[in-house]
Amino acid sequence: MASSSLRKHNPSSSWTPKQNKLFEKALALYDKETPERWQNVAKAVGGNKTAEEVKKH
Repeated sequence: MASSSLRKHNPSSSWTPKQNKLFEKALALYDKETPERWQNVAKAVGGNKTAEEVKKH
């Protein structure tokens, strides 16, 4: 229930199936050793996702 409430307060926290797939592919491409990993993952996901949002996801 709490997560539903959070989504209502922050619509950018919802992820489409396409974004989830792009996220998974980006994680495989940009490993822990990659400089600016989360910025690169955010770019790969597209939309309005920030590096912090993809890191939390």
